[in-house]
Amino acid sequence: MPPSGRRTLHGLFLILLMTVLAACSSLRLAYNNGDTLLYWWIDGYVDLTSDQKSVVKEDIDKLFHWHRKTQLNDYAQILQTAQRQLAAGVTQAELQTDFDEIKKRTEALLLKATPELAELARSLQPEQIATLERKFAANNAEFRKKNMRGDREAQQNFRYKKSMEQFELWFGSFSSEQEAQIRKASDARPLDNNIWLDERMRRQNNILAAVRRVQSEKLGKEATEKLIQGLIRDGFQRLETSERKAFFDSYEDANLKLVLTVIQLATPAQKAHAQRRMQGWIDDFRSLAADQR
Repeated sequence: MPPSGRRTLHGLFLILLMTVLAACSSLRLAYNNGDTLLYWWIDGYVDLTSDQKSVVKEDIDKLFHWHRKTQLNDYAQILQTAQRQLAAGVTQAELQTDFDEIKKRTEALLLKATPELAELARSLQPEQIATLERKFAANNAEFRKKNMRGDREAQQNFRYKKSMEQFELWFGSFSSEQEAQIRKASDARPLDNNIWLDERMRRQNNILAAVRRVQSEKLGKEATEKLIQGLIRDGFQRLETSERKAFFDSYEDANLKLVLTVIQLATPAQKAHAQRRMQGWIDDFRSLAADQR
């Protein structure tokens, strides 16, 4: 459950997919339409030209083909591990390992897309970079509207409700007694949306500076790929190396404790609900991986 402030860079593909899955009962339907959704997502950021559109669609098709053939069976195995952990009683250390695995796979996915991202960056025109900048500004305004409205209590309440949407997806409904304990664990997480907003803007400015440099210096493919790889790695390494590491670490620790609290509170019926949800996705991942499209 990464905070919204991390999504600017990490969300190119995997976060988009997970968001669709959270809102769709059929994983196969969501995934099979994911290439179209990703195309429109990219177009919404830079307003693709007619020349760029066919190239981007082809690149997305290649990325999905690679992802279908190399990643989906692994996702099924991760969910099988989660099923065993849920049945046996998961520990916070195991949740940390699971979260680290997701981060590793997200980084690998983005790095895999580096050549295609580099070609797109090299083809951007000044007006498209301006469109990207306006999109970032609009996203930030939306973040402020949703996450920074009202006093601390209001912001805590919004964050709690967003978390509950995810927990209810997995476990079904909760009793009022369970919700009270989950709310307590949710509120125990550090709250500083100014930090997340600042981190969002920092990454956005780095992206804008990079694409402007590609354009102004007319960087070649290799140099552009190196620049993008640096952006991707910085997005992950910053959590470990920045001056805000103590805050990031405490937030991640509290997030894991929140998830652990929910699992420990879950009734046998709620755990069975989660097991069925995971098994449905395992079956879908395997079916999708076997699809020869």
